Amino acid sequence: MLRFFVIFSVLLIGLFTLEILQPAEKYVILPFTSMIADISVWLVKAFDENVIATGNVIRDKASGFGVRIERGCNGLEAVIILFSAIFAFPAPLKSKLIGFVIGFFAIQLLNLVRIISLFYLGQWNYTAFEWFHLYLWQALIILDALVVWLIWLRRLPRIDNGPGGDGPQPEAA
Repeated sequence: MLRFFVIFSVLLIGLFTLEILQPAEKYVILPFTSMIADISVWLVKAFDENVIATGNVIRDKASGFGVRIERGCNGLEAVIILFSAIFAFPAPLKSKLIGFVIGFFAIQLLNLVRIISLFYLGQWNYTAFEWFHLYLWQALIILDALVVWLIWLRRLPRIDNGPGGDGPQPEAA
């Protein structure tokens, strides 16, 4: 347990530190966030042609209302938490990679729902938008990372540790 906590903490601190550095901002965070805005607009255009994306901003052409996807709203913080938890846990590398890839997409899919819902909620009621943005959706995205990690833990193959371990026990003679 201590080993997990130490590795988890080191990964978490290290990745959050890397995330705030200027090269990461310029070459990873901003392009990724713009891509999230483009995907959101692509999804919305299936039923609303009045939406455009410019960089990290999604805007309604008719009303002029827009939302800006900023750091903390692109789902990457939850991805960092998930990555740190998965890679700190003692498990086969293949299981870690599969769990992380599936978790990454689970977080980003929920984040797309978040962005699109906030875009329409903000046009309807700005007070509700603020509450959902600051309190509900932020917690749900982090909860998504936790749920993905817990599901990943339950799906790990059992390891036989011999007598006294968690694996299958030999029958008595």
